[in-house]
Amino acid sequence: MTDDSKPHPVRSTLLDAMAGIRHGYFTRKGGVSEGIYTGLNTGVGSSDDPYRVRENRRRVAEWMGVGTPFLLSLYQIHSPDVLTVDAPFQGERPKADAMVTNRPGLALGVSTADCGPVLFADPQARVIGSAHAGWRGAFTGVLENTIAAMEALGADRSRIVAVLGPSIGAGNYEVGPEFVERFRAADAANGRYFSPSARNGHAMFDLNRYTVDRLKAAGVQANWLDRCTYAEEELFFSYRRTTHRGEADYGRQISAIVLENG
Repeated sequence: MTDDSKPHPVRSTLLDAMAGIRHGYFTRKGGVSEGIYTGLNTGVGSSDDPYRVRENRRRVAEWMGVGTPFLLSLYQIHSPDVLTVDAPFQGERPKADAMVTNRPGLALGVSTADCGPVLFADPQARVIGSAHAGWRGAFTGVLENTIAAMEALGADRSRIVAVLGPSIGAGNYEVGPEFVERFRAADAANGRYFSPSARNGHAMFDLNRYTVDRLKAAGVQANWLDRCTYAEEELFFSYRRTTHRGEADYGRQISAIVLENG
């Protein structure tokens, strides 16, 4: 029996197999938030009680084996921008969508509520990364930029493992014709990521497959957990589900990776 007072992240067997690296794609389980935020809402940008958010983040940090200041998260702006970090942030959170480090004890977090959390690791070089990959970030290069930033720290892309965590599935991600055209204009082959929708002129978008294919094309070992944030309401927050219900706000889950000391 699991203890629902503690976080229960889902994990990747590929990343689990790496010595000296700890990771977790955290769910709603094990938090103190209530109402529409029920569970482990770690969204600093949400309208949840700040005390509850801080306590939820403390629980995540504890599970990751670090102090709360060492659980890092960015002010995410759906950009291709990546930071190389070597210490906890001072003052305001930097605006970017990915981080890399070779420093033990810094847990690189990514906040999501439908977008894709991607965790990266080269265990031989002891370099890790995390990226917030919504459609815009993935489309404009945040994944490739994260890999390049890891290489600058000594990683080898052929050794890098990148795993996409829980994000919105193709069966729940409907987009309009202008969205489809943007992707087709960039590359006609992008048409394979769209399937017909029940609404005329609209389509269903497979963000997961698009993300993993871009990672593979960049030369890393890529995989995904195949978990849908929209469909699995008991486990995950979802911006789109909240929007469809007309709710005022939504929680965010966090995913994180850390190089352990020793």
